[in-house]
Amino acid sequence: MGKRVAVVLAGCGVYDGSEIHESSAVMVHLSREGAQAEVYAPDVDQMHVVDHVKGQPTQEKRNVLVESARIARGNIKDLAKLDVKGLDALIIPGGFGVAKNLSTWATQGKNCIVSKEVEDVLKAFHAAKKPIGLCCISPVLAAKIFPGCELTVGHDTECEKWPYAKTAETMKELGCKHVNKHVTETHVDMKNKLVTTSAFMCNAPIHEIYDGIGKMVKEVVRLA
Repeated sequence: MGKRVAVVLAGCGVYDGSEIHESSAVMVHLSREGAQAEVYAPDVDQMHVVDHVKGQPTQEKRNVLVESARIARGNIKDLAKLDVKGLDALIIPGGFGVAKNLSTWATQGKNCIVSKEVEDVLKAFHAAKKPIGLCCISPVLAAKIFPGCELTVGHDTECEKWPYAKTAETMKELGCKHVNKHVTETHVDMKNKLVTTSAFMCNAPIHEIYDGIGKMVKEVVRLA
């Protein structure tokens, strides 16, 4: 019987939801590892809706669960119904929705609040010593909830290749250990069973991002 892995989404689209390529890569690599993805999202309104052509917010309102269902091909459950007992691991892809809909990181940085549902789920997997995979911006959730944990969001020195490197510095201010890793690499915090990789925090070819997520998924399934 394959491992059952909860995948938590934050909407549909890089600027206001889950990053679609990252989410898809997680699903493909889970399938390759013989694991079963069970997709969840919170039934809440998005912080806002961004026109992905203009990169500007609109007046529209959308629901995180409804939008996430696009990526899940409709096979999705309300995050409130997640039961850690029947699951072997948790993965949260990146995208600005993590920082806008699952937490307030986008507006408050290290002073953010993680939504109660998301925090409860992360703490439940952590308490059960079940692995948690996080990529791109989603490691900030663990940085906020698990002080002293080890994570990577890529590199901590900003440059053209690493435009979001200040995130690593902010995570350090929360008391975490940030480990610099290339986009095709992961970092494993064995004590906390956290597996992280940078994904689109890096300006890298999409196949390298895909490969890094593959290593993250493989490690999560191995630890499950």
